[in-house]
Amino acid sequence: MADDNVIRIGGASGYWGESDMAVPQFLRAGNLDYIVFDYLAEITMSIMARARNRNPDAGYATDFVSAALKPNLKEIARQGIKILSNAGGVNPVACGNAVRALVREAGLDLKVAVVTGDDLLPRAGELAQSGLKDMFDATPFPEPDRLASINAYLGAFPIAAALAADADIVITGRCVDSAVTLGACIHEFGWQPDDYDALARGSLAGHVLECGPQATGGNFTDWHLVADTLDTVGYPIAEIDGTGNFVTTKAAGTGGLVSIGTVGEQILYEIGDPQAYMLPDVVCDFSDVQLTEIGPDRVRVSGARGHGAPATYKICSTYEDGWRAGTNMFFYGEAAADKALNFAENTLKRARAKLRAANAADYSETLVELIGDESVYGDFKQSSGSRSVAVKIAAKHEDQRAAGLLLKEIAGHGLAAPPGLSGFSGGRAKPSPVLRLFSFTIPKPDVKIELTMDGKPIAFTPDTGKPFYSDNVKRPAPPDHPAHSSNELVPVPLIRLAWARSGDKGDKANIGVLPRDKTYAGWIWASLTEEAVADRFKHYLCGKVERFYMPGSGAINFVLDQVLGGGGVASLRNDPQGKGYSQILLQSEILIPQSLAEAI
Repeated sequence: MADDNVIRIGGASGYWGESDMAVPQFLRAGNLDYIVFDYLAEITMSIMARARNRNPDAGYATDFVSAALKPNLKEIARQGIKILSNAGGVNPVACGNAVRALVREAGLDLKVAVVTGDDLLPRAGELAQSGLKDMFDATPFPEPDRLASINAYLGAFPIAAALAADADIVITGRCVDSAVTLGACIHEFGWQPDDYDALARGSLAGHVLECGPQATGGNFTDWHLVADTLDTVGYPIAEIDGTGNFVTTKAAGTGGLVSIGTVGEQILYEIGDPQAYMLPDVVCDFSDVQLTEIGPDRVRVSGARGHGAPATYKICSTYEDGWRAGTNMFFYGEAAADKALNFAENTLKRARAKLRAANAADYSETLVELIGDESVYGDFKQSSGSRSVAVKIAAKHEDQRAAGLLLKEIAGHGLAAPPGLSGFSGGRAKPSPVLRLFSFTIPKPDVKIELTMDGKPIAFTPDTGKPFYSDNVKRPAPPDHPAHSSNELVPVPLIRLAWARSGDKGDKANIGVLPRDKTYAGWIWASLTEEAVADRFKHYLCGKVERFYMPGSGAINFVLDQVLGGGGVASLRNDPQGKGYSQILLQSEILIPQSLAEAI
């Protein structure tokens, strides 16, 4: 293990399309060792794959080159900051070539390393013959000619190997989001594959950084505390020591907020089972993580534990499964919601009548959503009687023309609609492919990882890991609360007791709930049972709900299965990634003593 020297890493990007304000902010603040960028999600890979099909030099995050590096490269070099990014997408070699061209143009002497091996699309035929099933719903492997992308989630040790070879910039394809941060830690502190706790803590630091300003006030439950400063929001910085524990902060003079609430929400984001958070380099246990405010905009994060790395890589593929089409229209005036529903129903009737006339199949799925009448709450909120609503009408079909027919009927129905219709400005929407996710695992030796530095190979021997069984995890005792009489209890909304953050993994959603005071955990646990959460989301939920307790912070994580209508681009819903699910849960009523209700 290394000594306790501290490295400072800035998290500059959480997705492809992220604002480019982070790098100049970091350079003005100075004193960073690394800047890391995360650009990739499952759907991003399929978009990049289609771009590469059109142009063999495309398929990577072009704004990493043009916006993040080009205007800032000389100052990055002057300050000696190393850059780590998965901007390579499905074409890391092309991304590396573009960055090298920038380096030459700037007259700099920076070494650029590229990690490849995650792209398994050339092996689609072989994988299709192997009998693989989806790891979540056991569906069979897609037909090879429908596949858009197949990528292994690589880890951090290849990045560390590139840094050990003296790379200044490391570009990868698909790796887990936290790997760019962990790779820097492994290199700086000399962590080995069996330094499980350190690897888990470095991964947690990467998890906090990977979504940029979500750790510094973005998507924060108490948004009103940062509302006037988000235009200058500070991107997160992790100060990581040799044990892997770290302090989350941001540059002085920037907007946003670093607090137990902002950092804690990000820790809970999309983690699934918090005691078996599976990564290629380590299986993390975040259940006993401690959060401590040690100063203004400074939160210390400690206590993550780790188990040995798994013996497999997770593989995510995307494949085309027909076409989708939809658009939003607006109604205002008396009975706006009723008018909108009538318009949607009649539009679908018209489109279906034309399908029947053409002897075409019906739509495989349709969706009508109202935005503005609170129907997102299901039975828990009655129609608000809003005089202004948006209506989303969408459908799926195997045939692109049939999907497009719905859009034609939406536009063509305008003069026969109820009064108050608006929203005709702009061009008509177009059908787009339905892209579904297929996830599976394969043994690590079946993935060949290669590293190059400016075109020359770098030696690298990956660790093969070992099987991990979550059934062997010892679960903590649930939180308790003081003895009470039921007639002393009163309901309060969860938002008075907790912060919350939600996100997605395929067709699963997670909602993490972090008590504002750890002593509230028992009361929240007692009211928010798995059955209560399932009932809260019964208008969306098709699967089960699992509940996990994290005694270190008192947090509770809920995982809801089959709740996103397919998730991602496979879903027709307005929120296919469950980003607003925490807002629904925060309206739930929690029974607490009258005295506590008065105190808070």
